[in-house]
Amino acid sequence: MNRLIAIVGPTATGKSAVAVELALALGGEIVSADSRQVYRYMDIGTAKPGTDDRAKVPHHIIDIINPDEDFTLATYQELAFNAIDDIQGRGKLPFLVGGSGLYVRAVTGGLSIPRVAPDPELRRSLEDRAAREGCQTLYNELRKDDPQAAGKIDPRNVRRVIRALEVCLTSGVPFSQLQQSSPRISTLMIGLTAAREDLYIRIDDRIDEMMKRGLVDEVKGLLDRGYSPELPAMSGLGYKQIAAYLKGEMNLDEAIQRIKFETHRFARSQYSWFRPKDENIRWFDIKDEPLESIRNFITQLSLQ
Repeated sequence: MNRLIAIVGPTATGKSAVAVELALALGGEIVSADSRQVYRYMDIGTAKPGTDDRAKVPHHIIDIINPDEDFTLATYQELAFNAIDDIQGRGKLPFLVGGSGLYVRAVTGGLSIPRVAPDPELRRSLEDRAAREGCQTLYNELRKDDPQAAGKIDPRNVRRVIRALEVCLTSGVPFSQLQQSSPRISTLMIGLTAAREDLYIRIDDRIDEMMKRGLVDEVKGLLDRGYSPELPAMSGLGYKQIAAYLKGEMNLDEAIQRIKFETHRFARSQYSWFRPKDENIRWFDIKDEPLESIRNFITQLSLQ
């Protein structure tokens, strides 16, 4: 099939494991759509695919930059399109896998993204203002400059609010231009979902497992390498809270509970990108162990 298969859904639904099995069965390769797995040295907290899975199936756009390097949506989109073209050119089937909704939409929707390079001085100024005045102040400015973009951004997401303002102020192009799209790839969307209570249990179990595997040591290693806890890369779930624990700002039990709570909230927010009623997504409940059903569904479509 000269198409792309996207495996989407909230965190902890097993997207990566399903994608690996499907890629093995159908001759595919995986293109990551995870905004954190691009960073080196950040393996446990990002639930990065392990060495065994990456040995079984080629994975793309993982471990490509250091935590203190800039990485824009436009860069991701270009890398993803290049990887997909390469995979298809070799007669393989590309799987786009991840829970970063904007990354998925950049590829499947062909978003027209303003190529605006980061402005370090402006960004630092906005970050300083957010620290002094609160992110809500910047969000209110974004609502005036680009209400359409503001309507799609969580006011608490400092990084995205600042980036949207940066685009507006640097280029004069509204950040909402991201919503203009022209799909260039035929995509089959597969969604994995679970009842909220079951999902929360899976999230909590995964975080407990991350702690056992050494998340504290991973974050300590990043800090020891000189990576600031204020870096955007370090604002991800798990890293921010464990860094606060290592700085003595909270105890470990509190940090773990904070990670779980914030991950529950993040999972809820992911459904704003991947809506259960979206007719373009074929949803499968993970309680039904749907791997074989998904494989049969894909195979049947390929024969049509």
